Amino acid sequence: MIIIINIVSMFMQTFDSFAPVMWLLDTIEAVTLVLFCTEYVLRIWTADLLYPELSPAKARLRFLVSFDGIIDLCTILPFFYLSGFIAFRMLRVGRIFHLFRINSVYDSFNIITTVLLEKKNQILSSLFMVLILMFASSLGMYSAEHEAQPEAFSNAFSGIWWSVSTLLTVGYGDIYPVTIVGRIMAICIAFLGVGVVAIPTGIISAGFVEQYSRRSHSDVKLHDISEVGEILIEEGSEFLGRSIVELKSDYDMQIFILLRSGLTVIPTDDIITKEHDILIVNSEKICKKNAKKKSRG
Repeated sequence: MIIIINIVSMFMQTFDSFAPVMWLLDTIEAVTLVLFCTEYVLRIWTADLLYPELSPAKARLRFLVSFDGIIDLCTILPFFYLSGFIAFRMLRVGRIFHLFRINSVYDSFNIITTVLLEKKNQILSSLFMVLILMFASSLGMYSAEHEAQPEAFSNAFSGIWWSVSTLLTVGYGDIYPVTIVGRIMAICIAFLGVGVVAIPTGIISAGFVEQYSRRSHSDVKLHDISEVGEILIEEGSEFLGRSIVELKSDYDMQIFILLRSGLTVIPTDDIITKEHDILIVNSEKICKKNAKKKSRG
């Protein structure tokens, strides 16, 4: 809450209409920054608890160079130095990064972080494709438009602004092709831009679906798993070739995990069981049946 109050007051200070209450906004900023400073000192002092494997001196140094430590420092520095320096005024933007601390409180922020980390290779690959297409379109547009518009397309780098605005489907219109060849290239690049930009969007969307699916299947209360058993699906088994939804309905069971070829598979309803699959289930009837088989063996 203090972080949000500080950021809101910082935004309100930029409006001339709030000049009559500027003293109040300055007071709020000062009070919240005092709290930030107190927190910063305490976090340095207790850094050995955060990093128990390190010595107290190394733990404090570790915190100072960590993400939280750098953000905390950037937050309080502008308050102690002259505000006339643009560099220190820009550091005030660092206060917004304090909002990442909500990451430890709200599950939605954790999901965002997890998706970005899990899909980072795919996202980087798609961004690399965008970068290649951006430079290629810049060079192509320079070749087509340089003679007709030497000022707008003075060199290959000058076409990057146009290619970025076109590929990202923004199209500011300050630089545009005038030749027939340039316009044909612009049409092709615009269509390619729609497809290329959709790639990372699809990757991130698929990551969100996977995460929510995992969490919905793993959200099981302790009293729901009092009886847990495993079912090995062999040739001739009554469970072979059946879908997960059929097994849940016919045998009144909960299926937590499907083990297949050494992999852990999320048991979605449309999955069909195969030979040598192992089901981790919760069903009193199934568990008692397996227990009898083990006792006979």
